Amino acid sequence: MSVLIGETMTGGYGGADILHGCTIAVEAGEIAVIVGPNGAGKSTAMKALFGMLPLRQGQVRLRGRDITALSPQDRVKAGMGFVPQVRNVFASMTVEENLEMGAFLREDDFRETMEMVYGLFPILREKRRQPAGQLSGGQRQQVAVGRALMTRPEVLMLDEPTAGVSPIVMDELFDKIIEIAAAGIAILMVEQNARQALNIADRGYVLAQGRNHFTDTGEALMANPEVRRSFLGG
Repeated sequence: MSVLIGETMTGGYGGADILHGCTIAVEAGEIAVIVGPNGAGKSTAMKALFGMLPLRQGQVRLRGRDITALSPQDRVKAGMGFVPQVRNVFASMTVEENLEMGAFLREDDFRETMEMVYGLFPILREKRRQPAGQLSGGQRQQVAVGRALMTRPEVLMLDEPTAGVSPIVMDELFDKIIEIAAAGIAILMVEQNARQALNIADRGYVLAQGRNHFTDTGEALMANPEVRRSFLGG
């Protein structure tokens, strides 16, 4: 059974629907990637899964539990972490304060989780007293991912995690995403760098106009001539 599934999701932002019967799922320890052209509904699907967009039809389930009516905050409590594409760090707060904010819903000792984050992203330990706004783009992404991990999520959702970073930093972030998934956390991400993302994906979803056009393993999608021609530039 999928840890998280949004099934036949239909909805939008108050006017016309953007999603049309879209289904997205991810299993524990799996990397699932959503790709497609601009305006395909990729980020909208993520927001619907996280409760930031009301659904007119469809259902979201976490470990089989219907969470369609839950608020984003309650979804975090239930085991979901979400890293938005922009404004994903508190710029005036230090790195360590940002990580502590990720644990604001927890009542237990979170120091072990913080050590895990520092082990995953050693540069953050080095810069833990530095304001997050002074970091490079790639380092800020590490802070944002680390803060989400502080909630101890079962599902980590990433919206364009490599936007605006260099190819070297992108490869480093993807390596860390693989490491996080290997720990048993389900990873669901939207990514414009479709080829690179599908290379590390266990499962891929190609969306167009808010609908599922192709669903397969990352390897199979990369080898599909129609996917390559229509969505990967040949």
